[in-house]
Amino acid sequence: MRDRAFARTCIIGLAGVALLAFSGCDEPLTPQPPAPPGINVVVRPGPATWFIGPDGQASGFDHDLLTRFARERGVPLNVEYADGAAALLAKISHGEAQVGAGGLFPSANGNDVPGASPALAWSSGYHAVEPVLIYNVDGFRPRRWDDLDRASVAYPAHTGMDRQLAAVRTAHPEVRWQPVDVASADALIAQVADGTISYAVVASSDATVARNIYLDFDVAFPAGPQREFAWAVAPGYPELRDALNAFFARLRKDGTLARLTERYFAETPPVERIDASVFQDRIRKALPEWRKTFVDAQVKSGIEWRLLAAIAYQESQWDAGATSETGVRGLMQLTEDTARALGVADRLDPKSAAIGAARYLADLKRKLPPRIGEPDRTWLALAAFNIGIGHLEDARVLAQRQKLNPDLWSDVRKVLPLLAEPEYYVTLKNGYARGGMPVAFVGRVRGYYDILLRTEDAGRPRLHASLAER
Repeated sequence: MRDRAFARTCIIGLAGVALLAFSGCDEPLTPQPPAPPGINVVVRPGPATWFIGPDGQASGFDHDLLTRFARERGVPLNVEYADGAAALLAKISHGEAQVGAGGLFPSANGNDVPGASPALAWSSGYHAVEPVLIYNVDGFRPRRWDDLDRASVAYPAHTGMDRQLAAVRTAHPEVRWQPVDVASADALIAQVADGTISYAVVASSDATVARNIYLDFDVAFPAGPQREFAWAVAPGYPELRDALNAFFARLRKDGTLARLTERYFAETPPVERIDASVFQDRIRKALPEWRKTFVDAQVKSGIEWRLLAAIAYQESQWDAGATSETGVRGLMQLTEDTARALGVADRLDPKSAAIGAARYLADLKRKLPPRIGEPDRTWLALAAFNIGIGHLEDARVLAQRQKLNPDLWSDVRKVLPLLAEPEYYVTLKNGYARGGMPVAFVGRVRGYYDILLRTEDAGRPRLHASLAER
C-alpha cells in the first residue's frame, strides 16, 4: 500500500474485475476516461475515519471498513483524497469514482454542490454521532445558542451537517452561520484551537479523537440530534449500494462494527489538558532518551514500542529513578516480587525493566483465549498487567454472568469495579480487588498511546490493523 499526504492521490492496492459485477446500471453515465480496475473511492480524511499516521500508512474507521469490503470481493481499492466534501460529491456524481467516504451524512446531495448530481445514492448508516459546538478555551464558553448573538459559527459544508443544524439555524438567525468546505475535520478543529475561528460545529467523534492532540479547544454543548455516517454511491451502481448495505448489516450482526467503534470512537477518560500539554512537552524533550530502550524491548517481546512508552509514562512519567510510596520502582514501576518473577535483577535498570515488562505483557496476551481479537486482546492484557490475570478472569466470568461479552474490553470494563463489592467478589475465585484501578489505568494508557500514534513513527502495524482482516 502506498500513501501520500492528504492532498495527493494514492493507490492502496486491492484488485479489479468487480466493476462488472457491480455495474448493473439503471441509467447511463457520462463517458469517462478508463478508470483503474477495481473499486474507486474518493475519501475525505478525518481524525478517526481516515488518516495518515507518522509512518505514512492509512488508518481509520472508514479505512478498515473499505479495505475489508474490497478484500472480501478480491478486488483492488483505488483511493483518491478529496480536498473537501464538494469535490468528493462532484467526483462521485460524475462517475469518476464509485464510493465517497469520510464523515458524510446521507442528507448531503448534489443540490447545493456546484457540478454535482442530485441522483447520488447512499449506503445505509454505519455509525451514529451528534454535532457538538466547540470553542477556543481562551475565549468565552457559551452555555446555549442564545449566548452566541452575532457570533460566527463555522461548520463543514456539503457533508450533510446542514440538515442536522437546520432547526437550530432557523431558531437562531442571530448567529452568523459559516459553512466552510474544509479538507478534514482536523482542519476546522485546528482553526478553533489556534484562535483563527472562535466557534465551530463538528461531529462528536471528531472532537473526541482530537481532544488530546489540539489542546486549546473544548466542547461547549451538543448542537443537534444524532445521525449516522454513510457512504455516497455513484448514480448507476444499485448493486454496489445493496452490497454495501448487506456488508454493514452483517458486520453489525457479527460484532465487527462494535469492535471498530470501540477502537476508534470509545469514550475513554480524556487525558487532562494540563497533563496532555506536559506529555507533549515530554515527548519532545524526554522521549528521545528512551526511544531506543522501548524499541529494543519491542524487538525482544513483540509489543509495540509506543504502547510500552505509554505504559512507562503512566507508571513513572519516564523517570528511571522513580520510587512510589508502595515500594514500586524504576521506569516501569515494578514491584520487587514482579521483578523477581520477570528475571529483572535491577528494577532501576531501564533496559531490563522495559524488556521484563514487555515480556510480561506479551505473556498475558498469550494467556487470553485465542478467539479474542485486537484491540480487545491488548486492552484486556493491560488490565491484567495492572490487576493480575486472576482478577481479570474473575471479571470476565462476572461479565458472562451479566449477559455481557467477556471477550470485549468495552463490556469487561463495566464489571471490573464490581470486584470491590462483597455481593460480587465473594462469589469469585480470587476474591476482592480494586477493580476500578485497571479501568483508569487502561484509559490513561490508551490516551497517551493515541497521542504517540499521531506523533511518533511506528515500529510495527497498529493494534487495530487485524480488525480489517477478520
